[in-house]
Amino acid sequence: MKKKFLLIYSMLLGVLLITFSGIAQEKVPPFNGVVKLDVRDSKADWTSFIRKKAPDGSPNILFILYDDTGLAAWSPYGGRINMPTMDKLAADGLTYTQWQTVALCSPTRSCINTGRNHNLNGMGAITEGANGFPGYSCQLPAQAATMAQILNDNGWSTFWLGKDHNVPETDLSAGANKSQWPLQQGYDRFYGFIGGETNQFYPDLTEDNHAIEAPYGPEKGYHLSKDLADQAIKMIGDQKSANPSKPWFMWYCPGANHAPHQAPADYIAKYKGKFDDGYDAYRKWVMPRMIEKGILPKGTKLTEWNPMPADMANPADAVRPWESLSADEKKLFSRLCEVYAAFSEYTDVQIGRIVDYLKKTGQYENTVIMYASDNGASGEGTPNGSVNENKFFNGFPDDLAENMKLIDELGGPNTYEHYPTGWAAALSTPFKMFKRYANYAGGTDCPLTITWPKGIKARGEVRNQYHHAVDIVPTILEICGVEMPKVYRGVEQYPLSGVSMKYSFDAKPNDPSQKHVQYFAMLGTRAIWQDGWKAVAVHAPLTDHGKFDQDKWELYHVDVDRSESIDLAKKNPEKLEELKQLWLEEANKNQALPLDDRTAIQILNIDRPTEEKPTDSYTYYPHTSQVPEAVAVSVRGKSFKIVANVEITADAKGVIFAHGSRFGGHSLFIKDHKLYYVYNFLGIKEQQLVSTEILKPGKHTFGMEFTKEKAGEHHESIGTAKLYINDKAVATGAMTAQVGKFTLVGDGLCVGWDSGDPVSKQYSSPGEFEGGEISFVTVNTGKEQYLDLEREAARAFSKE
Repeated sequence: MKKKFLLIYSMLLGVLLITFSGIAQEKVPPFNGVVKLDVRDSKADWTSFIRKKAPDGSPNILFILYDDTGLAAWSPYGGRINMPTMDKLAADGLTYTQWQTVALCSPTRSCINTGRNHNLNGMGAITEGANGFPGYSCQLPAQAATMAQILNDNGWSTFWLGKDHNVPETDLSAGANKSQWPLQQGYDRFYGFIGGETNQFYPDLTEDNHAIEAPYGPEKGYHLSKDLADQAIKMIGDQKSANPSKPWFMWYCPGANHAPHQAPADYIAKYKGKFDDGYDAYRKWVMPRMIEKGILPKGTKLTEWNPMPADMANPADAVRPWESLSADEKKLFSRLCEVYAAFSEYTDVQIGRIVDYLKKTGQYENTVIMYASDNGASGEGTPNGSVNENKFFNGFPDDLAENMKLIDELGGPNTYEHYPTGWAAALSTPFKMFKRYANYAGGTDCPLTITWPKGIKARGEVRNQYHHAVDIVPTILEICGVEMPKVYRGVEQYPLSGVSMKYSFDAKPNDPSQKHVQYFAMLGTRAIWQDGWKAVAVHAPLTDHGKFDQDKWELYHVDVDRSESIDLAKKNPEKLEELKQLWLEEANKNQALPLDDRTAIQILNIDRPTEEKPTDSYTYYPHTSQVPEAVAVSVRGKSFKIVANVEITADAKGVIFAHGSRFGGHSLFIKDHKLYYVYNFLGIKEQQLVSTEILKPGKHTFGMEFTKEKAGEHHESIGTAKLYINDKAVATGAMTAQVGKFTLVGDGLCVGWDSGDPVSKQYSSPGEFEGGEISFVTVNTGKEQYLDLEREAARAFSKE
């Protein structure tokens, strides 16, 4: 019986094996249609496994993108800021005079990254300004494949260094979704900072997909501009050592010239006295130089200061006439511009090291180098300038007396400065307004030079063709012989919004533009350009004015009136109405509606959806990466409590909890055997609570409680703070707290250390906790009393 069973089992097994063998042969065809049992008898076909290779002789691409720089700033355009590297590149290639941007960084950068208009990319504002509508989601859609993805798929190595301001705020943390990060957007490597700005001496650094700290500090000569150049040279060297035949694309985005303006002291010294004549005089000095260089046509008129009508103007964007300033104000304002100039030149010199490396390694001749800025000069410094730009984002004015105390430290680690609006307007000569104003060329007309010794015959020539940031991707793809696919990874793609500029390489300076239409929309401002004509809605950003249907419109023939100085609306109403209708069509097509002109504080404080449900209580643990402010507990405008369970020894010291920096933040720490709490209000003053008693070894619950009692003149929170050791209040004092963010990016919430720039002068960064163990820190913004939270924390201690 047993033998019979085994026989039947063997027969069934054989049938199954034959059956599955047939299925396998159907699904996986044998090599060359013949079954080969021995690899030595077969010939492998690698065709389907080999990655696509760029054609021999394909060029490298280096796109250098500065921040916040108007057309009249740099020496190649006639400006007073010395740019030795850009001067050489301009002399070896082409200088463009009508290259337009989107008037703000994240939106412009999205255009350069994808070749689509900023609203199609969901980038209607900076990422901190997302409002949930499709054109303002700040989420790059799958229908907009990046240039890096396409080049990478076609055989280019791809690198991104410096600023990435195109990741949603809520995706910045260690545990967040990283689909919008550089490595997931087609870049092989990333080294830089993710966000709008960073401290140049204590940067918020990311390498590839994880946060890192700077390799050394400013006391050893660290500056982000130098670090980025070091890393760029290393990445190129690594690639050429391993894959010498492969071309590369590098997007190089330094922190310059965005605030904070920070530079080495010797570069600042080079500009001493260079801006003492003031911004009124600078405009009159620079414009003839721009005409002489061919940047502006002869006959271009200088526009007026403060062109916005009184019922529309944003007071924070006003320019104070130079002759109305006091002697101290002139001294301060001049110094602020000296630092800006030094920051720009120092960064350019570091870029020169990359160009020198390309020449040394024989790569320069076949490298396309594009050198540009992402929007006009920045007016976020307000009419009075600032030693801490974060005041702008908190709606808090600067104080001249406070700023003058720091005049000898401007540009160093102790300031987070920004020049006044007068310099923003002057460095955007001859146009009206500056960054954020997409309706006027002061916000959009920016420097661009293109150098490619192997592919461009012209040397040192200008090009006056009208182009825009969306035209960069089509230009690079045409140079590389690559097309943007209609379907990418199964998703039908938006058509490219721009046109290639490659025709201009062999054109004459004033040949017609092959671009015909470009709309503009930013923070409630709007305009439309078509074949040399431009219609402009008179509206200021960040005013909460609304009433867009009541806006007055102006009309300019920019082909003959480059500075937009002569309004032809009354003389040519038909043309104006035609362009207004065209703007509406383009806005609808590109998802630019609805418009949003709310104030910076309103926009920055929008409650946006996160992966975690909102709660009143947040718990954090030691030895973790900093938690970015966008996803950390918000204590802005609220009462709050901090509770920390800590076991200490007799020699305990260091940071228990910290969030922010010396320019705005708060910290709980131990020093000299005492417990400290410091709230640094916008860098103006360190409000300090200190225990009078010496801390004893053992388990303790440390904490503080802030009770908001009222709002101040500028909406700041005013109230009372108490410092606790266990259930005993050991210090009490009045406290003023910020209603806006501590920083736009970086210096996140930390437990057991303080990232980047320290909150308090009482310790040095990172101020790591020593002599004990931190269990956890809880921050609570609910209605619970501090003592109830302390008892709960004590119970948690008893279970350990």
